[in-house]
Amino acid sequence: MMQTISSEQVYKWLEDVPDPEIPAISIVELGVVRGVQCLENQVLIDLTPTYSGCPAMKVIEEDIIARLRQEGIANVKVRKVLSPAWTTDWMSEATREKLRLSGIAPPDRSDKPSKVVLCPHCQSARTKLTSWFGSTACKSLFTCQDCLQPFDHFKCI
Repeated sequence: MMQTISSEQVYKWLEDVPDPEIPAISIVELGVVRGVQCLENQVLIDLTPTYSGCPAMKVIEEDIIARLRQEGIANVKVRKVLSPAWTTDWMSEATREKLRLSGIAPPDRSDKPSKVVLCPHCQSARTKLTSWFGSTACKSLFTCQDCLQPFDHFKCI
């Protein structure tokens, strides 16, 4: 029999699990944790990958299990949920600011798209797409024409 825990407590613990590709934000902040159910003998976590082939999902699952085991929860099941599809709109403004402060240009909101990608280092609008793919498939690579810094831009999905 597991100790009585709430889904809110599990969410709090999951806020300690960083995204393996963007350690400045947690998997909760990224928006991939779609649900938590605390059953009598098991905790179920629903995850929606940022895209169906995301290689980080296995690491995220392992990190979730390890984090909850630290809290004495041995029976954890992680389920992949593909619908609705993940969107960058699930990221809060605070999360977008964390991305910017870590040197990654955050995605636009889908209801407010912009053709300009601001440099996260100097906020210049004079940026240029260098490669459609950056350090991961969900980011593209840009270069700032003012401060000359290369940077990733999280694609709006």
